[in-house]
Amino acid sequence: MDRRPFGRTGLSVTSICVGTSPLASMPDLYGYAVDDARAEATVEDVFDGPVNFLDTSNNYGAGSAERRIGAVIRRRGLPEGFVLATKADADPGTGDFSGERVRRSVEESLERLGVGHVPVMYLHDPEYHITFEEAMAPGGAVEALVALREEGVVGHIGVAGGPVDLMRRFVGTGVFDAVINHNRWTLVDRSAAPLMDDAAAKGIAFVNGAPYGGGMLVKGPDVQPRYAYRETAEPIREAVRAMAAACAAHGVPLAAAALQFSLRDPRVTSTIVGVSEPGRVAATLDLAAVPIPSELWDELDRLTPPSGGWPA
Repeated sequence: MDRRPFGRTGLSVTSICVGTSPLASMPDLYGYAVDDARAEATVEDVFDGPVNFLDTSNNYGAGSAERRIGAVIRRRGLPEGFVLATKADADPGTGDFSGERVRRSVEESLERLGVGHVPVMYLHDPEYHITFEEAMAPGGAVEALVALREEGVVGHIGVAGGPVDLMRRFVGTGVFDAVINHNRWTLVDRSAAPLMDDAAAKGIAFVNGAPYGGGMLVKGPDVQPRYAYRETAEPIREAVRAMAAACAAHGVPLAAAALQFSLRDPRVTSTIVGVSEPGRVAATLDLAAVPIPSELWDELDRLTPPSGGWPA
């Protein structure tokens, strides 16, 4: 696989990053359960393959994703050159997202993963717990992350969240090395463009999450009518139906176009694709290799719905 510079960090990552929230077994979110054996077999498959970038979080399944990844790391270690990323999360009981909580979250993640250091640590979904001002305040979450970077506990720090304007404020501080944004740079929602431009201008890695919008851009809106796990207006579903028909006319799976839409953008350092079982990485690589003619891209651009109805 091609590898791309991870912003200004000196790291090099594959253009596809394996997402691990499905491995935490959250049937209420995904509609299926994943047991320990299947999750660990999936991680083994990732470590044996060409992808060198894996993303997880302190709060996926109350830590179960990290524990399952850690079980494999303890058995075999990380492959050479592998980039492991996780996220510092608010306290799941109290919502505390102070600097002290960030340190505890990082300690929990390191213990579960069985490592003493992670290359990348993100501040995860601050929009649900604290304001920008609270995050940046003395003694706050961002100061704690910076200190952990200076102490060598984490290699590089990022911020991961949804609202584009809020992510732009964090990127604008110059503190972060990377940013994850999700569901906002896809075939049907292109609202992350200003954030991507900011990141590129500052040499910050932009990691694109959820290129399939939670499944609609794989299964189609009649099978998965929700986009980003939310109810979706009919004009959006109509646009996806039209895109699916255009792809079918060219013999291209809708999922291939959705994935490659992200992969083909030079501002995107890596694209996170969640996996739930062995073989999913190989299937993703197959989608990434499907030839897509330029006229199909032109048609998909014309079918993109207006951006005004999306959340910020």
